[in-house]
Amino acid sequence: MTDPKIVQPFDPGTSPPDSESCPFCNISNSFIPYDPEHPPSKSPALDPFKLAPPAFVVLSTPTLVAFLDILPLSAGHLLLCPRSHRPKLTDVTPSEAAELGVYLRVLSAALVRATGVPDWNVVQNNGAAAAQVVNHVHYHLIPRPEIRASGRFRESFTMFGRGTREELDDEEAEALAEKLRLSIALVLEEESRKGRL
Repeated sequence: MTDPKIVQPFDPGTSPPDSESCPFCNISNSFIPYDPEHPPSKSPALDPFKLAPPAFVVLSTPTLVAFLDILPLSAGHLLLCPRSHRPKLTDVTPSEAAELGVYLRVLSAALVRATGVPDWNVVQNNGAAAAQVVNHVHYHLIPRPEIRASGRFRESFTMFGRGTREELDDEEAEALAEKLRLSIALVLEEESRKGRL
């Protein structure tokens, strides 16, 4: 497994030709890796508007990239995927799978910290019949705020991509992405002190 703290050179030529039209490959190829324990702040390297639609990156390692969903089911809805074009989970390499597992846990902790929402879903779909829309393996991390506490008893969150989805607000997304990057750095620092990574 790649040490998530070590930033290695990024080779944008690792994606096969069929990845040219893949929006997640476009994001992966547009954002260089950085040390997640020391994320750049307000850096041109993280400019979300270099792509259309914009991409609000919260994690960028040599192997993985995570960013806010442009049609979130709730505030903080993240996508985590390998940089290389891998259509389904069975296509990822063992080292990519290991790093995905490490960062699913780290992103989960950072998401709770940044949003204040203690419950979340992790969803991963494989193939069109399983509701996979983008043909590039990705995990959804979806905060699930307690709706009963808000008095909205008739509402419910639906699962696996169905439900009310509104476009991401650019200003809110920029602020949330920055908060998530800082939360990831804090989680990694805490885990490093505990010797868990």
